[in-house]
Amino acid sequence: MAQLRTALVTATALVCAVVPAAVAVAAPTATATATGTGTGTGTETGKVVQEGGPLVVPVGDEAPVTTRFTITLPASVTGRVTLGLLVPMPGPSAGDDNLPSATCSVNGGAYQSCGWGWESAEQSDSWNDGYSLSLPPTEAARTLTYDLRIDTSRWILIGERAGTLEMKDARGNVVASGPAALHFVPGTPEPGDRATVHARDKSGVLWQYEATSDPARPFKARTRVGGGWNAYTAITKLSPTVAAGWGSLVARDKAGVLWYYEGTGNPARPFKARARVGGGWNTYTSITGTRGNLVARDRDGVLWSYDTKTYWDDAPAMFKPRVRVGGGWNAYNLVTNLADRVVARDASGVLWSYEHKGNNWYGEEFDAKAPFEPRVRVGGGWNAYTAVTETGEMTKRLTWRGDGIARDRDGRLWLYHATPHAARTQIGRGWNIYTAIV
Repeated sequence: MAQLRTALVTATALVCAVVPAAVAVAAPTATATATGTGTGTGTETGKVVQEGGPLVVPVGDEAPVTTRFTITLPASVTGRVTLGLLVPMPGPSAGDDNLPSATCSVNGGAYQSCGWGWESAEQSDSWNDGYSLSLPPTEAARTLTYDLRIDTSRWILIGERAGTLEMKDARGNVVASGPAALHFVPGTPEPGDRATVHARDKSGVLWQYEATSDPARPFKARTRVGGGWNAYTAITKLSPTVAAGWGSLVARDKAGVLWYYEGTGNPARPFKARARVGGGWNTYTSITGTRGNLVARDRDGVLWSYDTKTYWDDAPAMFKPRVRVGGGWNAYNLVTNLADRVVARDASGVLWSYEHKGNNWYGEEFDAKAPFEPRVRVGGGWNAYTAVTETGEMTKRLTWRGDGIARDRDGRLWLYHATPHAARTQIGRGWNIYTAIV
């Protein structure tokens, strides 16, 4: 990944008093400098400069970025000195694993790990409350440089986090202080947070499209999964597929046998060898994966729910016995999953949304007999589409709600963000070469 390092430019000096839940700051300067008012002993304090101003940190799959702090100390400061950076971070209740990874270099030396520590209200400390990053100690000199390298994929951090950098002597006196800021911005989500779309061409080859989260270039170049997929009359995702190689499909062959394709965790080979689930699935005119379960409509228009067991180790026994949801589903010419809900299109082109009441995919109670809220009208005009299906997240929102895609009769591919009610965005053309999109 290309390394990103950007500086924000603002006008005034920054002074910050930080607590875990609230921060009061002024806007940081392009090159942040400050001279302290004393160490508590009446002596002069030094100057801190964050070169280039606040460090812009992309949250996601990008490489670490680096900021440099230059500290100028009075000649009277000697001996061992320590440096601490106090910036507002998610409190302990959010989990320490939400803190960014940090490594430090002192005076051009080798990088080493820097540790985050919690400064409690009970501690008598000029760093106040909040998370403090301890940079490596060193011997005092007139000029010291610290390079701080930051990396994170934790989207909870997004936003500007302005704080204070303080250097202390061996007695705990502040000998230099000044503003410091980290500006966390959305980057490219990690592979486990980016969706993949699969499409079968007319010769039976299945192709994988990996989402980039970049609206200007929604997909990377397609990669070949394998041939022979013309053997199937229905293909649907059982769980969202992602660029890390996780997620699963089920496919029904012409003899009515359902097959399970489990994710490998290997992006270059996303599915394990197929496992046989069972026969008799030709009784269904529609099979749709939804939140780790299946719903299937039979020839009489009855919708059946197949709830998956907690563990899918045994493909033939991966589903609990089917449960009848209800009749009348032959009123629809399309039943599929879109943006985290089951949707159905009637003969006039109106799309109806069936919101889930809850299910075992999110650890909630799942009532297979009554899995949906009353239907809600999405809107008309959906007969313009020849394919409609669920995907994982295609954008940088990380809401953990699926998106949806739809192909129109001209082969253009459209994205619906998180809800079928959302305004659509075109993300491709030429998709009429495919006979199935999942």
